[in-house]
Order: sequence, then structure tokens, then C-alpha cells
Amino acid sequence: MVSLQNEKVKLWKKLKTRKWREREQMYLIEGPHLVQEAVFSAKEHVHAILIDEAFHLPDDWPLDSIEVFQVTHKIFTELSQTETPQGIIAVCDLKSLSLTLKPGRFLLVDGVQDPGNLGTLIRTADAFGLNAIYLGDGCVDGYNAKTLRSAQGSHFHLPVIHKNLFTLADEMKQLNIPLYGSSLQGDELHQVKVSSPYYGLVVGNEGNGASPELLAQMNRQVKIPMAGRAESLNVAVASGILLYWLESARLA
Repeated sequence: MVSLQNEKVKLWKKLKTRKWREREQMYLIEGPHLVQEAVFSAKEHVHAILIDEAFHLPDDWPLDSIEVFQVTHKIFTELSQTETPQGIIAVCDLKSLSLTLKPGRFLLVDGVQDPGNLGTLIRTADAFGLNAIYLGDGCVDGYNAKTLRSAQGSHFHLPVIHKNLFTLADEMKQLNIPLYGSSLQGDELHQVKVSSPYYGLVVGNEGNGASPELLAQMNRQVKIPMAGRAESLNVAVASGILLYWLESARLA
């Protein structure tokens, strides 16, 4: 058993804050589902597994190269970031913080503040098989506990990268990747022709959408036609519809 004064325990506890995650390039995931996904999908990025003294690891997990630490319930509670701890935490490194950009399909997220929304966006990008999701300045941290839980393991399937979106837009233009921005002032989807197998889709803040300055860099601003009286859609819902439209159009 390790103690609360153990240097590793002190570091793991600090990883609950964004400052220390960015400094140490590591983060925590919690619960059997997420840890299992990490072990089977991205084992090379798992530094250690921490288990509550009453938790039993499954016999079929390939843990030969991963350190496993059993800790007291008190220590586990100190490290846990949930109201009802599930007995297992993994320490992972921040995967693919940089990526050599080449033609592909990308989701660019500008200023989304709700971690649940961001996690759903990451999961949606994963479901459509995108090459990466980029988080611009002002976005909630892509590796905080609520975002990770909402993404349901999709962090291990595609790169989740914090990057300035203005710089990224310029880089994508140089590679002839068309940029589409979600905007209430955009053209309705049926008015827009998609002619490239590649794209970057920009979606924005829950209240204000993407910044006007960023939208000005788009090849086309688009909106979802709505027959009802709601002014707008949740950003994650809208992104799912827009990605389905882009995927259907490019494969047609």
C-alpha cells in the first residue's frame, strides 16, 4: 500500500487540475469502462493503474507492462473525481498533442465551455471517423474529468488537440481543405455543394457560436434549416447533423 505522502500519490492528486495536467503531460481517467478502453485501445499511453483496496482487476486484461498500485479507500477517495468512486483509476499521457497536418476530415471547436458538450463532440467526431478534433483558445479542457466521462473513451481513438484555430485555418487553406463554419447567418445546407473528400467543420460557443473573425476565414458558412420555432440547436446536436451532411455529400 502507498501512503498519502508518497511522491507519486502527491503527483496523481495534482493531475486533477488543468495546470498540472499540462505541466506533466498526464491525466487521470476513472471507472472500469474507461480504463478498460485505455488498456485495450491505447495501452502504450497508460502509465499506471490505481485500484481501491476492495477492487478486483479482471484476469483477462493485458497488464504485463503496466504498473498497478493498490491504495487504501481513503487515498482512492482523495484521487477520485466522481461522487461515487468506481474503484479504479488510470494515469495516462496526453496523446497526440501535435499532429502533422495533411488532407483529411476535421472538427474545429471554438470556445465551447460545457465539458459535457465537448465530450459529446469528441465522441461524435470519433463516430464519424474524423482524423482529429481541434480545440481552440477559450475551450474547456479536453482532458478534464467530465469531458472524459462524456466522451466515453473516444480520446483513445482520435487525436484531441488544443491549437489556435486561426493558425490552423491558414494551414488548412494551404492544403486546399475546404472550411465550413456553422452560423445562423450561413446558407442552408441544401444550397451548398460539397465537392471535396476533405473538410474542416467549425462549430462554436454555446451562446454566441464561432467568432465572427474565425467565420470570416471560412470557404462557406452553413446552417441547418429548421421548421420549428427554436432559435438554435445544442452545439453537439448541430455538429452531428452537419457531420452527417458532410459525410453523405462527400461520399455521394
